[in-house]
Amino acid sequence: MRRNLPCRSAHSRGKDSPYPIAAVNAMITSKLTSKAQTTIPQPVRAALRLAEGDELAYEIDGGRVILTKVIERGAEDPFGAFAEWSGAADRKAYAKL
Repeated sequence: MRRNLPCRSAHSRGKDSPYPIAAVNAMITSKLTSKAQTTIPQPVRAALRLAEGDELAYEIDGGRVILTKVIERGAEDPFGAFAEWSGAADRKAYAKL
């Protein structure tokens, strides 16, 4: 059974959205399998610009969940942003951390 629940857009929450209002306001459903899996519908994948291997984030807000694409922010090296720790002695000292 398909339930028509109100869908609040990012615009109605006062946030800017990179996605068209029509895509944000659409009510899209999918079914849960016996193994608690679901397929992300194509319009959702397109709106979030999802590709194989992308990471998703779930934010629980009361009785709803907000699904967003995780955007990578910089290098995987936690010390990569700090030039003062980029010397050979530092790399050797922190190599086993």
